[in-house]
Amino acid sequence: MALKHAVLAALLDGEYSGYQLAKAFDVGVANFWHALPQQLYAELSRLEADGLVAGRQVVQETRPNKRLFQVTEAGLAELQRFAAAASKPSFIRDDLLVKVQAVDRIEAAPVIEQLTERARIADAKVEIFGKLLARLRGTATEEEFLAHGAPIGPYLTCLRGLGFEQETRDWCERIAGVLRERAAGSPELSRRGPA
Repeated sequence: MALKHAVLAALLDGEYSGYQLAKAFDVGVANFWHALPQQLYAELSRLEADGLVAGRQVVQETRPNKRLFQVTEAGLAELQRFAAAASKPSFIRDDLLVKVQAVDRIEAAPVIEQLTERARIADAKVEIFGKLLARLRGTATEEEFLAHGAPIGPYLTCLRGLGFEQETRDWCERIAGVLRERAAGSPELSRRGPA
């Protein structure tokens, strides 16, 4: 997947400025695709040059002018082509897992600290996703929204983000606990460095 597809999908809800797009990415899209604001601005320019989005200038009296972007028919066709193409399986690439893999031969304490911090961050994201899902659902129950609510795409990707963060939190807490118990039973394990 290219960044262009994530940007096109994010723009399906309406017109966004680059700033608004960055905020939308930060809240919803970031759970499956990370991009810096400057990457988004550059991608919007490329998409506009390729005719996949259309931009228009909005004159503002008390603020600088801004450009709003929306998906064109060609952009929608590109998303349709992308959706029809086979998806590659995802994979994990995480430096914390490398540290856990090496924990038998390195000092465990910093790894435990990082696992604890990662669990804290994941827990904060769980709360954010929970609030976002509630906002998207409105007064509907989850079952009602899944059956009849709209837009369903952002809701479904937020469900995936919620599940991912819950699993990350739970795994980090469990592994930090395992390593703490092992270190308590074997103090040299927590101090061990390279052999």
